[in-house]
Amino acid sequence: MPALSRAHWSRLRQMVRSAGWPCHDALELDLLAAGLLERITPSSGHVFLQPSPAGLQALSTQRRRNQHARSTHAELVQRVAEQLALEGRIAYAELPLRAKPGDRWLRLRPDVFSIRHTTRSEGLAPMVHEIKTSRADLLGDLRNPDKRAGYRALAGCCYYVLAEGIADPSEVPEECGVLQAEDACLRLLRAAPRAAVTLDFGTWMALARATPVPVAPDPQPSL
Repeated sequence: MPALSRAHWSRLRQMVRSAGWPCHDALELDLLAAGLLERITPSSGHVFLQPSPAGLQALSTQRRRNQHARSTHAELVQRVAEQLALEGRIAYAELPLRAKPGDRWLRLRPDVFSIRHTTRSEGLAPMVHEIKTSRADLLGDLRNPDKRAGYRALAGCCYYVLAEGIADPSEVPEECGVLQAEDACLRLLRAAPRAAVTLDFGTWMALARATPVPVAPDPQPSL
């Protein structure tokens, strides 16, 4: 099968849900040439498009692949949250936040945002962990320096947590730390530089509305 863009997959899914009216654009031309769409001409004479058997199979395969990727990502988010809990932190997954590292506000949703479990506001030490389980996802993220600047403005400390084998630590910018997810542990490859950050009112309100990631209790608290 030829490599399809996100727009191709979106159009193919639309054809499953729609009545099949053609747009006669380049996307449909590519899908027809790949054999993923087929022309239907009923007795009325109007031409319709519908996914071919190969197109339906491709959509089903893509859906299963996406489900597996989301499951792998969610499992790693849980591992990171449990590790942070052992370190005395409270972790939140995909917490909607805003930051203003430059002249404009950014809407951010870090994979894991955490603070220390403390009663002193100056000791919260917020951190961001971005979870990357595929190289394509990582490279797409690295092309967005504004996002990293926003995380640094929010937390003062940002880590990339990489699935094993998807990248070399040197590919991650120096302003971020790197952890590698291995079978037995999360191995520190490079520590992240830290900057003192005070949580603003918007972040406090987001934390007040959110629920931390549930983690299992420590089976050996004395250690």
